[in-house]
Amino acid sequence: MNEAREQVLATIRRGLKRGPLEGTRRAELEARLAQPPRHLIPARGQGSPSERVALFIKMAEYALATLDRVTDEQAIPAAVAAFLARENLPTEVVMAPDAALAGLPWESQPLLKIERRAAQDGDKVSITPAFAGIAETGTLLLRSGQDGPTTLNFLPDTHIVLLPAGRIVGSYEDGWDLLRAAGEAMPRTVNYITGPSRSGDIEQTMQLGAHGPLRLHIVVVAVN
Repeated sequence: MNEAREQVLATIRRGLKRGPLEGTRRAELEARLAQPPRHLIPARGQGSPSERVALFIKMAEYALATLDRVTDEQAIPAAVAAFLARENLPTEVVMAPDAALAGLPWESQPLLKIERRAAQDGDKVSITPAFAGIAETGTLLLRSGQDGPTTLNFLPDTHIVLLPAGRIVGSYEDGWDLLRAAGEAMPRTVNYITGPSRSGDIEQTMQLGAHGPLRLHIVVVAVN
């Protein structure tokens, strides 16, 4: 444990008027962390894989996201280019420096001008992978890292997300289970994103793009 973290925990313990957990209490805590308890899980989203995909699409559209479905990841670049053309959006995009994305045939779409980096002010369109999708609410789970800078999720006006259909799970708890099962260190940031950014703070009128992307477009891959 690093010194800064120990100082924070020591301050909390003083506030609680106790020291570090020991013995049975410590064992109980470690067991809970190793296998978090699952409480009430909504029945919605607990169907078959194809039912979860259908529900995810329905709920994502309800949250004002747009979607395309492709049956092969090799078709992703064409789907992205078609979406940008359909919406009359810029073809200059910033993309997560993810190895799986780099291996796609982007060269088949010569109008796309791609930079692989974190987003900056002024970027209009970003492309990122999703770690998982949550069927019950049409929500995306995105994790941060060198191959997925969080700025790509929030700075550009248009956020395009690539989601494998096989990673659409039923509930938020299922999403955390999938993340823990990945066998990697927990990312610094985990973002749950449902639809484009919006706010009703101004005269209770819904405004899209208030605190983030104006558009959220999801490409669901390998939908049967």
